[in-house]
Order: sequence, then structure tokens, then C-alpha cells
Amino acid sequence: MYLVIIIAFLLLSFGVSSVSDYLNVKNISDELPQEFVGYYDAEKYKKSQNYLKDKTKLSFISSSVSLVVSIAFILAGGFNCADVFARSFGYGEIGSGIIFVSVLFLLMEIIQIPFSVYNTFVIEEKYGFNKTTIKTFVSDIFKSLLLTFIIGIPVFSLIVWFFIKFQNTAWIYASITVILFELLITFIAPVFIMPLFNKYVPLEDGELKTELEKYAKEQNFKMKGLYKMDGSRRSTKTNAFFTGFGKFRRIVLFDTLIAKHTVQELVSVLAHEMGHYKKGHIRKFMIMSFVNTIIIFFLLSLFIGNADLFAAFKMQNISVYGALIFFGFLYTPISMFLSVIQNVISRKYEYEADRYSVTTYKNPEAMIEALKKLSVDNLSNLTPHKMKVFMEYSHPTVLERINAIRKII
Repeated sequence: MYLVIIIAFLLLSFGVSSVSDYLNVKNISDELPQEFVGYYDAEKYKKSQNYLKDKTKLSFISSSVSLVVSIAFILAGGFNCADVFARSFGYGEIGSGIIFVSVLFLLMEIIQIPFSVYNTFVIEEKYGFNKTTIKTFVSDIFKSLLLTFIIGIPVFSLIVWFFIKFQNTAWIYASITVILFELLITFIAPVFIMPLFNKYVPLEDGELKTELEKYAKEQNFKMKGLYKMDGSRRSTKTNAFFTGFGKFRRIVLFDTLIAKHTVQELVSVLAHEMGHYKKGHIRKFMIMSFVNTIIIFFLLSLFIGNADLFAAFKMQNISVYGALIFFGFLYTPISMFLSVIQNVISRKYEYEADRYSVTTYKNPEAMIEALKKLSVDNLSNLTPHKMKVFMEYSHPTVLERINAIRKII
């Protein structure tokens, strides 16, 4: 029964995503939205649509391969082979669990690398985005793997230990541990992790720094500093973001964003990001994440030691670490549902942040101009299908955002 349910969930997830992508591509129109006349010429607009098609095609192939490999791996007893291998070292439950999940993680990474290579060095290169060298690409992979093991193994080991030691109440300790870990990462990531991948330098003195500091002071927004990131090291795409909490908050601007936008547009974008903090969106999302963590571990506790679940994966031995992995398959539809709900809330918050930017900085045209430039520079899809937006978009479409801003004016 569990085998049928798990395969059904995998097929359901793949099917919903594939239908959404198909409708999204079919929704492409040759008619340029009036709002973007003068920003896109016919050739560049066609280029943005071809970019969407190529990205969607690669995503479909990647998802198809992952689906086939996952089902084949389950039916062929691949998980049991990995478990037998892990147990052969005789390191006990926790040691075997570390080896088990490491083998699975590395296999998954190996499968995804060819698609990542094609995306970066073929598609992104074709459309003029890629600036990543082979050296940087390989370095990023090894750094990511190293960080995953350094950070993930201690947390994983602790969770396994909790379920071995405390059994029925282990989900409480595991939830608390993961929540505390997430909070810790929020503080240390800007200082220790992010600089491993990009260079962050204080924003140089000038009109932009003056205007950003002036606006932040007017909004009583305390921060650690203003930084510029070498986004151009990997891509020509543009972005900006905040990191940290309280007085440790940092404003980070991609160098590509600074190069392509006016001071007023950049302040508008940062005012939007600031709006997320002022409206409590970041805190609310963290609370939702914490609640989700508690739900996951509680439900997981109901399946620890479930012999039928392990039989579905052809396992010879029942283990806590195996239950952690196998429960993830059962959680798929719940994860999909919660993701959709989160996206609905996120889109609402984006409107609120746009309103905050427009009403506090009082330059709606600068915000609209920034949104248009960001869309054009990143070859964003201007007319996504409603199902794609509903299922996957954390932001409203650019046209919806512009229309909402115009109603505020």
C-alpha cells in the first residue's frame, strides 16, 4: 500500500508541475503588453519567450529523469543497497545514518550536475546571462557540498539521537533543535557563509549611499551597513536583498543592479525590501516555517519504526535515519499544499511592500521603472498562466504589481 501511495504522490507532483509548465508556455502571446512598449523591441520580446521555452524544456527533462530514477531506485531496492553499504562499516545507528544519507545526497547531486552545467553554460550563455567560469562552477559545487556536510551532519546526528533516546517525545526536541539552528544560520550566514561564494564590499561614498542612508534614517531602520556584491561574477542578472536581523541587518545590492538603475529606482527597490521588515513579513514567514517544522517532526514520529513503510522501499532493516528519508516521500502532497498557501500569502505581502515603498518614498514612477527594467534585464515572463502563478509564484506578475501601484497614486 505504501509503495502505491508513494509512487502515486511522485506522479502527482510531476503531473501538476508538468501541466502548469505546459499551460505557461502555451500562454505565450506575440502581442507585447502596452505597459512595456518602448522597453522591449520585437526581437528582444521574442528572445524572452524563447528563454522561457528553453528553461521549461530543461526543467521538464530534469524532472522526468529525477522521477524515473527515483521510482527505479525504489523498485530495484537501491535504498536497501545503500543501507547495507552504510551498515557494513559497523559505526552504529548514527554513523550508519550519516553514511546512508551522504550516499543518497551525493547520488542526487551527481544526477543534477549535468542539468546544472547545461543550464549555466548553454542556456544562460545563449541568452547573454552567464559570467560563471568552469573554475567558479566547480568551486561552488565543492563549497556547497562541504557546507552541507559540516552543517547538516551534526543536526542530522542530533535528530537521529533524539528519536533513539526519547522516542515518543523526540519530535519536540528535534523541532526545538531545528528551529534554533535556523535562527543561528540567519545570524551567521551573512558573516561566514555568504562571503564564501561572493565578495561583499561596503558601498562606496556617493549619491546612492547618501540617499539610501537618508531614507533608512527617515524610516528609523537600523542596519549594519550597505554592501555591494559581485553578482557579475556569475551572471548579468540583477537583484538586491536584506540579510540578518536587528542592528545586524545588511542591505546588499548586486553590482549589476547598481549599473543598470538610477539612484531613485534603487532606493525604491530597497524601500520595498524595507517594507517587508516594517510590515513584519519576515517574522511571520519565520513563524510559519517554525510551525511547519513542528508539524513535520510530529507526523514523522508517527511513522518511526513503521515496518510497512520500510517494506515499500525493500529495506531489510528498520532505522530512524531511514524513516527520516522515507517520510519525505509521504510528505510530498502536504508540502505541495503548504507551498501553494505560502505563495498566496507571499504575493499578498509583495503588494504590501510595494505600497510601503510608494507611500514612504513617494516616487511611484521610480518603482514602476525599476520593475520594468528588472523584468527586461532578466527576460522575465510578462504573461504567465494563472495556474503557474497560483502554484509557484511567490510574487505577483509584474503587470499586476504595476497596476496595483498605479491605483495607489
